[in-house]
Amino acid sequence: MPTQPLRVLFCIGINQNFFDLPTGELTTGDVWQAFVSMMDQLKALPGIAFIGDIDDDSHQVGPSDGWPWTCYLLADADSQETVKEACNLFRTTPVGDGGAKLWRFAKVEARIGRALTVRDDVDLPG
Repeated sequence: MPTQPLRVLFCIGINQNFFDLPTGELTTGDVWQAFVSMMDQLKALPGIAFIGDIDDDSHQVGPSDGWPWTCYLLADADSQETVKEACNLFRTTPVGDGGAKLWRFAKVEARIGRALTVRDDVDLPG
């Protein structure tokens, strides 16, 4: 029986540090550049099949520390280890030329499930 991919919803919240910019050398443009870099790295991870994204920054103002999130990325992943690697991009993606990383401005939580299909153990009538 082939292993089905994990359907993953990466829920991303932008925090107050982003809204306090600019500070020192960092600007909102630096964070956006880092965010685009993180997304490119996520899409390129072996074991990730990127499906799509949704950005809700037009209908939500201010930081989000939980639902509703600012944006979402949907992907299929081959393993929980790959999902962990994707989340780790927030810890490792640099923002600007200093020591700041993306996690300073955004948080991520991954929801792991499966594609919405009838399970094999369900008998449909007729």
